[in-house]
Amino acid sequence: MVSTPGRSCPRHYRYSPAVFARPANIEARSLYVVGGLYGNPFALEAVLARARCEGATLVFNGDFNWFDAAPADFERINETVLDQFALRGNVETEISGEDAGAGCGCGYPEWVGDAEVQRSNAILAGLRETARKFPHLRSRLGELPMHLVAHVEDLRVGIAHGDAESLAGWNFSHEALQQDPARASAMLAAAEVDIFACTHTCLPVMRALDTPRGRSLIVNNGAAGMPNFRGTRVGLATRIAVESSGDALYGTRFGAVVVEAVPVPYDHDAWLARFDRVWPEGSPAALSYRKRIVSGPAYELDQALRVGPSGALSRAA
Repeated sequence: MVSTPGRSCPRHYRYSPAVFARPANIEARSLYVVGGLYGNPFALEAVLARARCEGATLVFNGDFNWFDAAPADFERINETVLDQFALRGNVETEISGEDAGAGCGCGYPEWVGDAEVQRSNAILAGLRETARKFPHLRSRLGELPMHLVAHVEDLRVGIAHGDAESLAGWNFSHEALQQDPARASAMLAAAEVDIFACTHTCLPVMRALDTPRGRSLIVNNGAAGMPNFRGTRVGLATRIAVESSGDALYGTRFGAVVVEAVPVPYDHDAWLARFDRVWPEGSPAALSYRKRIVSGPAYELDQALRVGPSGALSRAA
């Protein structure tokens, strides 16, 4: 593996899939997994309001920080998220310490260009400067776990930022699942989970795989704080519950539950204005992300869906 900042995967990011083969940390009838908030306070408000209306359990599974380099935004995001169940992503891990060797800690694969990797390292360095102003929050971020297990009805749900082997793993990304689904199947079998909820790769995926234990589902919400599909302006969260939400972009019945990608609508104009104040034209974040925030990535909804014939897939019209 290339050991350069932004592409390297630190040893302390790693764990065995067997860590998920344990009693559940969370019991829920309605569970939201919110990955990739990326410091968007308007998306945070939206997902909190939605969960309150439903009485749902929230898990923020990493990278809830990223664009929140303004001190007031950083404090607000972290004080709020840390009142919920939360996992650390590579961003929280790196801003909680001073070791710059991993850069952003993203573990970027070869299909991500060097310029993007370098810009992500620069974003992380700026955010770490902000984090230094809040030592109590920084300490709490460093103490967050890397993985959790939830129990929804009779199903076991593994939750991590990356994949079943690493906090910054890409094995459950759209690209990796296209290339090597057998590796993902083996991980799921060792983890002994029915559903694995993740994020990190910034593009959503819902993929059912056959494993030696039976059928399992990988659901990656992409990003709660940014658009996930071309021409859209809402984030996504993963919802796992007994009853359907009624407004999911897509979803599937999986055993006793419905697994859905639900929209996280936020005030786009207010968020873009705030982003532009903190990350003006020519800044690393503007170069890497502004186009996506305005018009979504070059990714279509149908690319996210790979449930297969035994999954009753539905999608909004």
